[in-house]
Amino acid sequence: MVRGFKLTGPLALSLLVIGSSAFAAERRIVVFQPGTSAAQRVALAKAAGGSVVRELPLINAVVIESPTEVSIAESRLRALTEVKRVDLDPKINWLAMTDARGTDFALPSAGGIMKDISALKKRPQTAPPVQTAPATGQETPWGIARVQAPAAWKTSRGKGVKLVVIDTGIDMTHPELVGIIKGGWNAISTAATFNDDNGHGTHCSGTIAAKDDDKGVVGVAPQIDLYGVKVLDENGSGTFDDVIAGMLWAVEHKMEVASMSLGAGSGNQALADAVEAMRKGGVILIAAAGNSGGSVGYPAAYPGAIAIAASDSKDKLASFSSRGPQVAVIAPGVDVKSTYMGGGYDTLSGTSMATPHVAGLTALYVATHKGATPEMARAALMAASTKLAGVPDIGQGAGLPSAVKLVR
Repeated sequence: MVRGFKLTGPLALSLLVIGSSAFAAERRIVVFQPGTSAAQRVALAKAAGGSVVRELPLINAVVIESPTEVSIAESRLRALTEVKRVDLDPKINWLAMTDARGTDFALPSAGGIMKDISALKKRPQTAPPVQTAPATGQETPWGIARVQAPAAWKTSRGKGVKLVVIDTGIDMTHPELVGIIKGGWNAISTAATFNDDNGHGTHCSGTIAAKDDDKGVVGVAPQIDLYGVKVLDENGSGTFDDVIAGMLWAVEHKMEVASMSLGAGSGNQALADAVEAMRKGGVILIAAAGNSGGSVGYPAAYPGAIAIAASDSKDKLASFSSRGPQVAVIAPGVDVKSTYMGGGYDTLSGTSMATPHVAGLTALYVATHKGATPEMARAALMAASTKLAGVPDIGQGAGLPSAVKLVR
């Protein structure tokens, strides 16, 4: 057991940890046959006794709730020829046991299964950042240098590339991100802002895009247009439809790159459909492989996503990093310093931290290869990578990408 180990990012066991009660959620995602109009979808859902709380037109779906028993409406809808299927819509913690800062944490066993899961407790989210900026000058975190981002800046800093972080939101007033942030959305409460009340999304955003301003830290692509979509609450929790709505927002608003440092041990077809909608819409999805030490989580495991594993400063595979044939590349994910909510900084570990390195690299690539498709980006990242010695292919994919090679 490692005391005080800071670990964040998706975990392949997250649904198991939440328990079967998660699946008692009174929401369902109702997917209709192609050709069913938006008006028909809503009318049929209401006629079955469901209250429509969200429409997901890009996947021909609506989300229903019921003030009494949603299973009654579900049964009625399943009997309709216009309904293709009904998917469960549990509310889970997409960062469960991956934001376990300041706690006892059991590393994966040889079999890749987390031990002593119940011992994990999060540090209170209201705690202030544990680190401040350097007294003078700007710090280049080790991972930024390791992917050779500064050496590529003469060619590209990602200027103008639209990149969205789909997470807990972004600290909208953080000095390292003000001016970089161009907009966003709150999928949980559309009347609220996308301001971060957890810290996770802000940390990922800083690795991607913290300004090159001789202060604080610097990100991989410090001149992108950064957007934040809040799909998780202050505890890192959200429904499947919250996450899917954020993914579809990225398509509708023509984002070029999406960074998703979240995940679940099990997906559903609606989540898979959202990944496919992003691919068809030209959004390059960079997703964290997970921290189970076992199989890759979701949405990273879906074919349309580019799954990212985590390495340490010695170019070794992080012991917690999930692995499998879905892993495309590996990136720095241990002891990564970045921005944090409240205007401060923090050092975290996880495939959550590896993912924004690759999202930033992808922005550098897109800036020099306008119109690049998700397939082109995947191929470019893999071609620009170098294998890490002693790391199995299922743990690193094509290896560690180089920004210099990507912008050539």
